[in-house]
Amino acid sequence: MKSVHQKPEMHPRNPHNNGYDFVALAKIHAPLSGFLAKNPYGKLTIDFAQPSAVKALNAALLNYYYQVQVWDIPDGYLCPAVPGRADYVHYIADLLTSTAQAQTTQAQNQPIKGLDIGTGANLIYPIVASQSYQWQMLGSDIQKQSLASAQRIIDANPNLQSRVAVRLQTNPNTHFAGIIKPGEYYEFSMCNPPFHISAQAAASGSRKKNRNLARHQHKRRSKDSVAHTANQSKLNFGGQHNELWCSGGELQFVSNMMKESVQFKQQVGWFTSLLSKKEHIATLSALANSLGAVQCKSINMAQGAKASRFIAWRF
Repeated sequence: MKSVHQKPEMHPRNPHNNGYDFVALAKIHAPLSGFLAKNPYGKLTIDFAQPSAVKALNAALLNYYYQVQVWDIPDGYLCPAVPGRADYVHYIADLLTSTAQAQTTQAQNQPIKGLDIGTGANLIYPIVASQSYQWQMLGSDIQKQSLASAQRIIDANPNLQSRVAVRLQTNPNTHFAGIIKPGEYYEFSMCNPPFHISAQAAASGSRKKNRNLARHQHKRRSKDSVAHTANQSKLNFGGQHNELWCSGGELQFVSNMMKESVQFKQQVGWFTSLLSKKEHIATLSALANSLGAVQCKSINMAQGAKASRFIAWRF
């Protein structure tokens, strides 16, 4: 198992490295203006514990950096932070530089093809990947409502229509079967798995996130806003059951994905998945090796004080 250690900053190609220019973002997405307020230091910010504010910020970021002029998700669905999601994409791009098949594809000026397992209603990964690297992206999901939302985003943005597609996974117990068709090849797959083992664990994680937001809120907003954040119990970034938790949590989910990946080792170059808990790396690395993977990596990422990682394996 090879661990690649990175400095505690975002990927150097991540366009969000310098933080948020709220003035410029509000100019390109007017609804964001209604959520802007000055922190005690006189700088503009938003209440990151307010779902509608985070959604407005996402829409502005996707418009400004990725030319996605129409983006929205239904209430209650996961609304992830764009900068951290972009990091995953850029590190995958680095990963592909070590793969002969990907190098050949690029040398022949053919598009890199990627698969996003559980793309969700937000379609974040296919958007960032297709607009940053001109990759062809396929997103899958088990929820028809999520895919309907994702398809609306595609239909509303011409720059996505030729590079992004979605497919429904009709079997909730499989990841690749029923999605990857005979004769198709993907240079990579990616996944943001349901991290928690239960609804209770997901709610506990949300409360911890809100406490962390409250601790740092004094840097952004007033004391009244801090109290509001600290008292919140709902999931501040939203999320459906299948997006947040599953039986066995991320360890079982990714273990199942690894086992199934053996059947598709001729059709996918790198298999990857985000991991929230670094203690799962050793177990999953051992599993990948036992399944015959020729390479397995843990790649660390960081956005400020927040550390994250993903595991990658290939046959």
